[in-house]
Amino acid sequence: MNVLILLAGLAAVLTAPGRTDADRARDAMRRPAEVVAFAQVRPGWKVAEYTPGGGYFTRVLSPAVGAKGRVYAYPPDEIVKLLPGHLTDARANAAAAPLRNVTVLTGATTAFAAPEPLDLVFTAQNYHDLHTRYAVAGAPAAFNAAVFRALKRGGRYVIVDHRGDQPDQLHRIDPAQVRREVEAAGFVFEAASDVLANPTDPRSASVFDPSIRGRTDQFALRFRKP
Repeated sequence: MNVLILLAGLAAVLTAPGRTDADRARDAMRRPAEVVAFAQVRPGWKVAEYTPGGGYFTRVLSPAVGAKGRVYAYPPDEIVKLLPGHLTDARANAAAAPLRNVTVLTGATTAFAAPEPLDLVFTAQNYHDLHTRYAVAGAPAAFNAAVFRALKRGGRYVIVDHRGDQPDQLHRIDPAQVRREVEAAGFVFEAASDVLANPTDPRSASVFDPSIRGRTDQFALRFRKP
């Protein structure tokens, strides 16, 4: 897969009508074209986004997969209980005219599933939450197993998160730990990307600390279902 070709094709995605001025103001930090190219997203793909938050990547994935594709936004029950706005935002995105291919799914993290086989499961800045106090015991293994079942053979699983440790306190996680957990579910590791790396981040502050918020050192990992 030629990343330069993918990046060229994503230029129109970043100017799609579903995206907001606030989205575009964050693009320099979140590098959506590079991240979606790393995920190898193609038109027609069926994609699930676990914990879409306010929908920043929903509004990128939707035009990237196009009219023949589908994006399933999955705000898990555990997050919605704490932050009801996640479900409200997901539904608002799905109701927006430019995002006709977005469908909202709800359920527990450990019950993650989609109504059709998926080409990609994508999550950004959320995997570490499987290790926080809100998560049930065994959440990482159960979620990764559910993702494995939901994907087609050859389907991708892409995880973007804040580099570091202390998931419950700092909302960071070691990419080596993520890799061990995902591979234990049967996935094959394909690639890592440092497109969101920031070596000046000391990794000692919470990702919500004003001194580093929006500029954390992040990693991206791509796995494949064999």
